[in-house]
Amino acid sequence: MKTAIKRENPGVTLRENETHFSIYCPGAESMVCILYDSHDSIEGDRHFMDKSDAGYWSLTLKDRLNGKWYAYQADFEELEKAPDTPYVNYPFADPYSRHVCVRNTYRQEARSLIFEDDYDWEGDTHCFPDDLRDLIIYETHLKDLTAHPSSSAKGSGSYQKFIDTGQRGGIPHLRELGVNCVEFLPLQKFPPIEPPYGKRTDEGFHNTWNVYSANYWGYMTSFFFAPESSYASDCSRTFSGKTAAAVSEFKDVVKSLHQNRISVIMDVVYNHTSLFDVNPLSHLAPDEYLRFNEQGELMNRSGTGNEFRSENPVARQMIIDSLLYWIEEYHIDGFRFDLAALLDKKTWEVIRNEVHKKYPKAVLIAEPWGGYYSPHHFSDYDWSSWNDRIRNSIKGSDPLHDKGFIFSDWQRETRRERLENIFKGTLNHGEGGLYNTSEHSVNYLESHDGYTLGDFIRIGINPELQDQVIEDRSEHIELSDEEMNIAKLAAVSLFTAQGITMIHAGQEFARSKIIAKTPCKDPNVGKIDHNSYEKDNETNWINFDDIALNKPLYDYYRSLIRIRKQAPALRKCDPSEVCFDHYANPLIISFYISGANSGDLYDYYVILNGTKSETAHVHLPAGTWEVLVNNELASTQMVDLVSGQAESKPQSGLVLRKLRHS
Repeated sequence: MKTAIKRENPGVTLRENETHFSIYCPGAESMVCILYDSHDSIEGDRHFMDKSDAGYWSLTLKDRLNGKWYAYQADFEELEKAPDTPYVNYPFADPYSRHVCVRNTYRQEARSLIFEDDYDWEGDTHCFPDDLRDLIIYETHLKDLTAHPSSSAKGSGSYQKFIDTGQRGGIPHLRELGVNCVEFLPLQKFPPIEPPYGKRTDEGFHNTWNVYSANYWGYMTSFFFAPESSYASDCSRTFSGKTAAAVSEFKDVVKSLHQNRISVIMDVVYNHTSLFDVNPLSHLAPDEYLRFNEQGELMNRSGTGNEFRSENPVARQMIIDSLLYWIEEYHIDGFRFDLAALLDKKTWEVIRNEVHKKYPKAVLIAEPWGGYYSPHHFSDYDWSSWNDRIRNSIKGSDPLHDKGFIFSDWQRETRRERLENIFKGTLNHGEGGLYNTSEHSVNYLESHDGYTLGDFIRIGINPELQDQVIEDRSEHIELSDEEMNIAKLAAVSLFTAQGITMIHAGQEFARSKIIAKTPCKDPNVGKIDHNSYEKDNETNWINFDDIALNKPLYDYYRSLIRIRKQAPALRKCDPSEVCFDHYANPLIISFYISGANSGDLYDYYVILNGTKSETAHVHLPAGTWEVLVNNELASTQMVDLVSGQAESKPQSGLVLRKLRHS
């Protein structure tokens, strides 16, 4: 009978009078831990490590090495067995690093910091939702909300700027808008720089695709446990992360959001690793952490460069350790998993079990594709996921060739029955269903990917805009009457669907991503962008002066957010409590919502008129109804009273309520 091999605790552990190091690298013949006095030291003290039968290398030094820096250097005695990487003899930072300092180049040579964290949380714990459907998520890049001069944010880095209380952006904007959850694009340490454009590097990289040589969005994780250091106050031209400022400053962001009753979700990328930098997962033990096909080639089904080998117990455990670390050490309330279908199903199950065992209300949201389309599978594992079905049915999948309901059209996969089921939560017993419960449906019309909803509408109405240089920015951004009507109809449709609501930064005022002029020679300057991942410039940065150009839409979103927060029946009623009417024109949708089982004091009646020119005359259920939303206004207070019949103008929505008498 074999004795189970005890798993090491990877990373660095500070004890009373000693420091313990551990790293998993079963293929190495020897391993050296190098200690450095500073982040930029060239030479350091070398200490040979011992290897266990399980493939862990460990070292214990009789001193508390708080403040020291370190790296690991492996030796592969037989070069033919060494990883196929140009960095095989490099010193590597610890894959379990809690903080790294990197050189600001595409190689991102890194050193790990040993430090004690005595951060004062001032009593803060978490801001988990009682019911996921109570969330109104605002997806944003951290820097987007503070980088433009119009935000007037003050601070020495993006973390500090985000919490500045005197600005128009950052937390003050979220508070004014009324959302109760923010979902940040990746904040685990990634390389913000890609290889130089147009040059062939020593490693054989030839950047022919990215004139900016930047990775702004961050979907290329290098270190799962370390915060992104380029947003911290100590970032310089040469180094990022010279101190542990990123650790405390990101915690300041989380604490400040919690003080404003805003939950924090991190977008995490565990499906692949970064491609160009000297990171330990890709280069030190690729056989353990990456998938290879039968020909010995890296698997790459999603076009991300490689795939993380989550089915390997060691790799899977790293994911679990990382998730629990962010929840415990940073008070993160949940995660959105990028291309989550690339993770194996056993890992889905283990993630849910291990996270919810300790934190039952922590949020787990999948982007349910990558290897295959799998929202219904994630629902079976009790995960929530992005609902692209509502996105495509309401707005369409292509503004030129596949427009949806708000354009008085039918997206190619959509039928009337499917659209009705979407408003119930896209439930699996209905047409086009995906979910076992509406709690699993993250409803959205815009995300960081693709055109903004505002630009989708602009191009849908004026197709020539797709490849046109915008000459007058203000004139372009200000919506026409037709565009405004469609944008409002989209908003009402989204906010009256059962499930979780998500909007993307700037959706509330029809943000447009016009490619900004920079020193980089982008041939598409002035055109509308639909994939701005590489642009750390005004293409992405929110211009808060634009709110004034579409103030009616901004006010409309603010009111819809408040209405939804006050109306549990609009977000989490029983499916049986949603009853649809039917008309000769299938583009007229109306439905009654009972508030009885959700604890709502009111019942609701929603009318969505997707036709271009037909006014909908709808017979109302008995009683007098308060109008909360029409094509002009939205308010938590009554804007009109109707009974018997209501009129809904073309491409507009109505939301009515009536106090329920028991």
